[in-house]
Amino acid sequence: MKYVDEFRARDLAEKLARQIAREAQTGRDYHFMEFCGGHTHAIFRYGVQDLMPANVHFVHGPGCPVCVLPVRRLDDAVELAEKHGVILATYGDMMRVPGTKQRSLIRARADGADIRMIYSTQDALKIARANPDRQVVFFAIGFETTTPPTAVAILQAEAKGLENFSVFCNHVLTPSAIGHVLESPEVRDLGTVNIDGFLGPSHVSSVIGSQPYEFFAREFAKPVVIAGFEPLDVMQSVLMLVRQVNEGRAEVENEYTRVVTRDGNLKAQTLVSDVFELRESFEWRGLGTVPYSALRIRDAYAAFDAEKRFAISEKQSRETKSCECPAILRGAKKPTDCKLFGTVCTPDNPMGSCMVSSEGACAAYWTYGRFREQAAKRERVPA
Repeated sequence: MKYVDEFRARDLAEKLARQIAREAQTGRDYHFMEFCGGHTHAIFRYGVQDLMPANVHFVHGPGCPVCVLPVRRLDDAVELAEKHGVILATYGDMMRVPGTKQRSLIRARADGADIRMIYSTQDALKIARANPDRQVVFFAIGFETTTPPTAVAILQAEAKGLENFSVFCNHVLTPSAIGHVLESPEVRDLGTVNIDGFLGPSHVSSVIGSQPYEFFAREFAKPVVIAGFEPLDVMQSVLMLVRQVNEGRAEVENEYTRVVTRDGNLKAQTLVSDVFELRESFEWRGLGTVPYSALRIRDAYAAFDAEKRFAISEKQSRETKSCECPAILRGAKKPTDCKLFGTVCTPDNPMGSCMVSSEGACAAYWTYGRFREQAAKRERVPA
């Protein structure tokens, strides 16, 4: 893509850094949460934090749907594969997420469960067509970005009469989560999470548009800037947030205009509303139960709802002991605040979803070694 280099140009980055430094007022701190893990990785990969003045801070948010999926839903997926004998089709980043007692999908597969990694919903449909005598369940996760393909898969399964195909739906909604972050006790009562504004998610917003954040910005008086994933996108968005804070504004602005519009992808939205409806509540890892923050399959397509087709038992699910992933997802702690990070918990032996997912905050800290650089700097400082 010809224009990628323009969003990574060193001279433009230095110019933006100087401009942010000029406009960030001395005597005050700015805390901006990037909701999307793609932004977290861009910040670390390109050293964006190093280009910020000392009083501009990034707060790492929920990150990705893999990170926020609660342990209980993962345990349910393992049960579907082990006790109901289905072929469970799942995206690769879910395979190594630890459930209760470190039980993951990849461990269940090693013990004989038929769990298959796929790259798209079409792969799941192909498995169902190739195995007409087996029940195939697609383990659907994702924010608004991946929900339309799931809707298409259900519609295609109905059109082709695939009676052995169903979906275990875990699609969640971004705006509800952002609002819940600000209503959490850490923010509302204790004040331990300072958030002055948000870097709005990119891919999600390409589907839902920027309009859904407008009520949120007014209600909580927090500015939102929809940001692209390139380093200059992030820096330009930070500058826009700094200006809003300085001017006392709380508006939704769109830096990512080359992809995102106010109304979003109307065709995709129609597909989703035809197939799915809101759940009254849904549990998020780290956020607890969030009202009207997830989707379920409408009764018209109940034949393709795995939760209605299979009896899933009530169970006691538990997070990994001492794992701080829930607090990290709220922005209340950083990965380096977790005593498991870099010791017991590594990408080769993940204790929590934040280390497993390619978009998780712990994975970003580990992959780009920023925590090691900080430690080295501290060691070089004379006593």
